[in-house]
Amino acid sequence: MASMNLTLPNGVSYEQPVDLFINGSYRAATGEPFDITDPSTAKLVLTVNGASIADVDDAVNAARAAFDGEWSEITPVERGDYLRKLAELIDRDRALIAAIDAYDSGKPYSVALDADLDESYNVFKYYAGWADKIYGDTIDTSPSKLAYTLQEPLGVCGQIIPWNFPFMMLAWKVAPALACGNVVIVKPAEQTPLSALYFGKIVQEAGLPDGVVNVLPGLGSVTGKALAGHLGVDKIAFTGSTNTGRSIMKSASANLKNITLECGGKSPLIIFDDANLEQAVKWAHGGIMDNSGQVCTSTSRIYVQDGVYDDFAKAFVDYTKKVTVVGDPFKQDVQHGPQVSKAQFDRVLHYIEAGRKAGAKILSGGSKIDGEGYFIQPTVFTEADENASIVREEIFGPVVVISKFATENEAVAKANNTSYGLAAAVFTEKISRGHRVARKLQAGMVWINSSGDSHFGIPFGGYKSSGIGRELGRYALDAYTQTKAIHVNLGTEL
Repeated sequence: MASMNLTLPNGVSYEQPVDLFINGSYRAATGEPFDITDPSTAKLVLTVNGASIADVDDAVNAARAAFDGEWSEITPVERGDYLRKLAELIDRDRALIAAIDAYDSGKPYSVALDADLDESYNVFKYYAGWADKIYGDTIDTSPSKLAYTLQEPLGVCGQIIPWNFPFMMLAWKVAPALACGNVVIVKPAEQTPLSALYFGKIVQEAGLPDGVVNVLPGLGSVTGKALAGHLGVDKIAFTGSTNTGRSIMKSASANLKNITLECGGKSPLIIFDDANLEQAVKWAHGGIMDNSGQVCTSTSRIYVQDGVYDDFAKAFVDYTKKVTVVGDPFKQDVQHGPQVSKAQFDRVLHYIEAGRKAGAKILSGGSKIDGEGYFIQPTVFTEADENASIVREEIFGPVVVISKFATENEAVAKANNTSYGLAAAVFTEKISRGHRVARKLQAGMVWINSSGDSHFGIPFGGYKSSGIGRELGRYALDAYTQTKAIHVNLGTEL
């Protein structure tokens, strides 16, 4: 196994695998090299060779052999035991994995540890409990027929992981797939592959049969495309931008493989006059500024009823300035890190400039932060036209637009006036209004008096261009199984 000794900014040294993980062992890649950069300093961390089309073929063959062989003979209880072992090892190594993700992605270490790794551990533990509870049904049709269904695994699942929550999104995909009896090929984002490569060591230590879990770092245009279009892959699960999701969908059509797409969002947050303004400010701030705005569910459009609009806008800006500490992700008080890459940094700055040119007013922020790394000030716009790019398009950065509305119907109309439909939030002390508006919003997830607080037992996914299918909870089991109907003739003669 080729590996590098890396020393993380918190002083921890460890052996970082840099090869592909295929069929239970690490091996050299034959594809294009790509650089891994520390977004806090813009300095090169290491160079990794990506998986080629031939490497993808090898991984698919290894996964298929495992699915048709030893893994298919393992009982559901044993699958649950493997998942439980993975959870225990993740819990043991959570501090290291969190540090790897913080170094790789730029997110604050404390957030990676307390939120991302805690959820990753719980997701594996949760699906360990589901492994032996995936049932079919019997269907009573007549005394002469026995009809029943089986819930069977799909087979070889390609899983394309985003860069904003590298290890947590791996957990969201790998755990339910294994619980259902599938095998997986994980393709981490080229910006943040290090924790997924480390996961191979955990898989080895847990003793999973060879080929059940494979990890292929590489460029999306090469490795991701080859995986999505491979005729030997039965399912693709993807999290990322809507445009890339469309490309994945086209590639997957080669064999009409099952797909789950969790794509972009431009999520609205509605604040009515009667809302608890102090709580609305705090939740709205977290809803857009968490993870430096790099969250698919970010509530990046805030609509405030005209009676409290001015008060909210001032309080939001004041709160943002008060609580935002931007800097080194490994410093204890920092809760706002850099954008993940130079490309993302440039993209966010481009949108800020476009908003400025379109006539929107900047209340706070609006520029990069001087010094090394990809840091951008939390930016608050007002008075933006509803057709402006900062209102219509996903920015994926710490940029929010605050607008006003007069009536409930106007708020709902503005909130739904988007091609996306991932999430939405409503703030009101009138519970009947909260439920009524939630039903009207075209989104897969709606929060009432909160924003962004997901849970591994609750389905996650969107409407419209925000994706297809659901992750988490029992709903993920539907994404990784297929139903077979069995008809048994009990004696009827033709």
